[in-house]
Amino acid sequence: MTNKELVLEFYERVFNGHDLTDLSRYMREDYRQHSPEVADGLEGFRTFAEGFFKLDPHMTIQSVAAEGDRVFVFFRCDFRAVGGAAKVCDIYRVEDGKLAEHWDVIQRISPGDKFNNPNGHF
Repeated sequence: MTNKELVLEFYERVFNGHDLTDLSRYMREDYRQHSPEVADGLEGFRTFAEGFFKLDPHMTIQSVAAEGDRVFVFFRCDFRAVGGAAKVCDIYRVEDGKLAEHWDVIQRISPGDKFNNPNGHF
């Protein structure tokens, strides 16, 4: 499985499927996190995800790219339980076929967002 395939399967099964039963298939025990609201480690991610899933998030991937040990995912995240959405770019470092490190950039999407161009968020 390529690094890109690993990340895409992780998004479909874990994030969109809200399935935390086999996290060790996707991430290392010592998973390193650069998002301030998430603790390091596989269990740190599990704790975050259990709360996050209460928002009933759904990720619609816009694009994904891989270079070396990095995978970049650009997507729309809809929070179906509470309304609202965000556009997100996640960056993962893969080591030995598992997610080893994570960074993200997040921007909330509001219905009243004003644009100085006709391009929209996506």
